[in-house]
Amino acid sequence: MMRKLAIAFLLITLSSVLPAQDKKRVAVLDFEYGTVASYAHSIFGGHYDVGIGIRDILVEKLVKGGVYSVIERAALDAVLKEQNFSNSDRANATSAAQLGKVLGVDVIIIGSITQFGRDDQSQTIGGGGLGGRTFGLGGIKRKKAKAVTGITARMIDVNTAEILGVSTGYGESTRSGTTLIGAGGSGGSAGAGGYDMSSSNFANTILGEAVHAAVEPVARELESFSGNVATTKLEINGLIADFTDGIAIINVGSGAGVKVGDRLQVKRPVREIRDPATGKVIRSIENVLGELVITEVDSASAVGQFSGTEPAKVGDAVRN
Repeated sequence: MMRKLAIAFLLITLSSVLPAQDKKRVAVLDFEYGTVASYAHSIFGGHYDVGIGIRDILVEKLVKGGVYSVIERAALDAVLKEQNFSNSDRANATSAAQLGKVLGVDVIIIGSITQFGRDDQSQTIGGGGLGGRTFGLGGIKRKKAKAVTGITARMIDVNTAEILGVSTGYGESTRSGTTLIGAGGSGGSAGAGGYDMSSSNFANTILGEAVHAAVEPVARELESFSGNVATTKLEINGLIADFTDGIAIINVGSGAGVKVGDRLQVKRPVREIRDPATGKVIRSIENVLGELVITEVDSASAVGQFSGTEPAKVGDAVRN
């Protein structure tokens, strides 16, 4: 009994001290949807960026899959705005790779929507009697609403702009007596602003079913590409630019590979070792003051909470 307790204690101790395996970091851009824009307009009754909707659904499935660490929408939008990244760049591998470097991710996922909307069918039930009732010579028509979705996604290495993998997905759903995004009435009667493609309400429509059926296999296949992704270990070297009440602002950000959650060492030089022949500095002796846990990041700076033996100050070095 005591041996079992000792083993259990050892396992608990190891699990608390061993670091979790780092996940590959990915960013997913809004899908390009120009070829299906008119169909989306007719379905939703106005302009709706279905590329954002597909992206959000894919991100949700990748997060649940747990293979990748997926950058948050707010951080992505901030960098997109800062870099003046246009909608026309959505499916451009080179532009996406450059953006990925700024974001500090290992790979970036771009894609296009190739099919989106309606593929209705009508089935004629023969004329004459049916169950003792007469419908006339022409018979009756039972209309089925069929929704279809097709997408293509590409995984791009941010360092080389190489395509590491391509995945395509297709989904469809059919029901009788309904519209693509509801039951009865016009498909666009709710207006474009009334729909959130990542919501459960949309998922329960036949168009939502088709979308999820297309995105699900793409997400799983993208996860299978993780072995192709080389994690780039970036050396972070920065300086504290401001320090107030335990909060430090440093002069490097996502462009240098800093990300929220990073734990960086704060060091202060105490003396320099010089080459006696040339007089050049060959080594700097530093004291470790403490640790900085990053809480906010933009492309050129980051904010963190400091804890250590003594307060940090402007000019102290920050390294991983």
